[in-house]
Amino acid sequence: MSRGTWGRRARPIALVVVPVLLAIADAVLVNGLELALELGVSVVAAAALLLRHRFPLPVFLVTLPGLYIGYIWFAPMIALYTLSARRPGRARLGICAVLLIAAHFFPYPISDFELTEYRENTLVLIDACVTSATPIALGLLVRTRRELASRVEDLTRSLRREDRLLADRVKTTERARLAREMHDVVAHQVSLISLQAGAVQVSTEDEAARTGARTIRELSVRTLEELRHMVGVLRADGGDAAADGLAPQPDLEELPRLIEMSALDVTYEGGVVAGASGAKTVERAAFRTVQEALTNVRKHAPGARVRVRVDPVEAVDGARGALREADEADEAAGADDGRTAPGLRVEIRNGPPDATATVPALPGGGHGLVGLRERAQSLGGTLEARHTSDGGFVVRAEFPYAAG
Repeated sequence: MSRGTWGRRARPIALVVVPVLLAIADAVLVNGLELALELGVSVVAAAALLLRHRFPLPVFLVTLPGLYIGYIWFAPMIALYTLSARRPGRARLGICAVLLIAAHFFPYPISDFELTEYRENTLVLIDACVTSATPIALGLLVRTRRELASRVEDLTRSLRREDRLLADRVKTTERARLAREMHDVVAHQVSLISLQAGAVQVSTEDEAARTGARTIRELSVRTLEELRHMVGVLRADGGDAAADGLAPQPDLEELPRLIEMSALDVTYEGGVVAGASGAKTVERAAFRTVQEALTNVRKHAPGARVRVRVDPVEAVDGARGALREADEADEAAGADDGRTAPGLRVEIRNGPPDATATVPALPGGGHGLVGLRERAQSLGGTLEARHTSDGGFVVRAEFPYAAG
């Protein structure tokens, strides 16, 4: 056991035992071993200090005979200090102070009291008042210090809370500023793309070019709608309540349209009816996963064939660590067993790129899969991605419906 641990354990024991030992030493030094009565009441008063923290007032009353009969000081002063630190009522402390002064002022036996000894009586009375006032003052000082420390701690917590609120407010302001800038810059560029695509669609005689221009225009309009929604989310301060009036988010119902507009050779196998689970958050995460995976196919595997599967799963294992090629047959067999699935599995698998296809020079920050993995983890699911043996790539995500 370390020295610090011993110190922490020994300190409360010392706070109880040391005053008792001092009071016993005071009793023995003042009364000696010959005076049985005086020594007895003094030792009882000293032993009573073991209970001073739990019963401060009764312990103080028990120590008064030791002061009156045995002429000890430590026990009653320590008991009065504990009483003032733990039960600081004015009336209570006033009465106890008077009792201590009386026990100290009047001699034992009372027949020895000489009323005419003015000088000596005055000195004893002053001594008794100091003996009574000192432990009360120290006890009140310690109690006040504890209360001040508690108030300082409360103020420190309040200041930290205010700092966090101020930081959140600064973040909110900065978020709104970034949202405005993003809207001004990106929306302007996308609007120009839409206008140019519309002009091409109207002026060209080539049917293929007209179809491509129409697709570009539709994608531009859709991008503007999603951008407007994201800007609204960034500028909203009220959480879900503020976002209720924003544009609807995409779900599984939008997947066929997304695949159609992707201009890729995609086979879609949907085993889940959109909206059947009621978990819009999960469906939105599945849509974003497919969207990002198809974007990566266009960037890194042009001309590749893609298969998109959306299936229910019986259980989502958040500890699953790797993809397995051999589980495809099990998934196909379990897709139609008729049982209610508590989760959703999304798999996007593409083959090797076409060697004759031109690789588009599309920018990328390398954060797409990272963001998808973080989204899946925030919903209690998993996302895994890796290269396949045939030179392709597979992305699989699983989301529990409980997250929606």
